[in-house]
Amino acid sequence: VQLQASGGGLVQAGGSLRLSCAASGFTRDDYAIGWFRQAPGKEREGVSCISRDESTYYLDSVKGRFTISSDNTKNTVYLQMNSLKPEDTAVYYCAARVSVAGAIHSAAYGYTDWGQGTLVTVSS
Repeated sequence: VQLQASGGGLVQAGGSLRLSCAASGFTRDDYAIGWFRQAPGKEREGVSCISRDESTYYLDSVKGRFTISSDNTKNTVYLQMNSLKPEDTAVYYCAARVSVAGAIHSAAYGYTDWGQGTLVTVSS
């Protein structure tokens, strides 16, 4: 199982970025995919996740601004981030775990495979 996260960068507050998580070595249909972030000096937190059957979860602070989606033909999960704020600055990771239909996994515990992280920097 391999996950490749990309799409991070430097953006001004109010701007947008789209992160991609390209998965290989497994079938997306059997896995839940989560996006997590870790800012300097802070603990890793779950930002969003998408279940096997496309149910979604969002951290309260990103609701209405971030959208997670999945293109199963490309085995890729996206995180569209709009109206970015300086407090969104962090390294963003995608992760995968075997799951059952309908299950939402917002905590990092249980995710078995992690991508390398992509840095998102939002300037004020």
